[in-house]
Amino acid sequence: MKRVFGIFEAVFDVLYLCISFVLGLVLIITSSSNEPRMIAGIMSLVLSCGDAFHLVPRICVILKGDEEFFRASLGRGKQITSITMTIFYLLLWQIGKFYLPLSATNTWTYIIYSLAAIRIILCLFPQNKWKERYAPLDWSIWRNIPFFILGFVIAIFFFIYRSEISGLYWSYLAIILSFAFYLPVVLWSNQNPKIGMLMLPKTCAYVWILIMCLSL
Repeated sequence: MKRVFGIFEAVFDVLYLCISFVLGLVLIITSSSNEPRMIAGIMSLVLSCGDAFHLVPRICVILKGDEEFFRASLGRGKQITSITMTIFYLLLWQIGKFYLPLSATNTWTYIIYSLAAIRIILCLFPQNKWKERYAPLDWSIWRNIPFFILGFVIAIFFFIYRSEISGLYWSYLAIILSFAFYLPVVLWSNQNPKIGMLMLPKTCAYVWILIMCLSL
């Protein structure tokens, strides 16, 4: 059974990386003079390429079964993914700004960029011990606090202005779902690795956002 779930996860990861990468290329190629669509394409490529640093070693572990051999790659990939996920939300925020007057987004921008900067800086601290099998829970919580606040603020923004940003009308729900699936992973995946499977529906929420971007 464990082997079956492992193969399922590997296939899922490959499909996700391919779909998000292709969506990014499609958005960029079809953007023409549509700047929000261009940013969405870059956002998709940042997400897929960043996640690949963690998912490719993860796929190798599933197929070869030697987790210790890929320990350093998994850890560094997780760090890179943590940073690129933050950049993903910054780019999503930039898309939202295009549909509203500058005066309506200034305060939001200061808050969002400050939270993103704190999150990225925290991800760079060696105390995170990315390469260890069981990284310190306290640092996992500390670096994710600004990330969760960041997601919450952006979700509120897209909810309030969902009618003005019609192409991303349901993006607030996708953001909320992604963080709802992510929270148990942060808190309890060290104690129960099976909880890490919640990253799959979290990933689906990201793909949903990218698909919505096709209507920009």
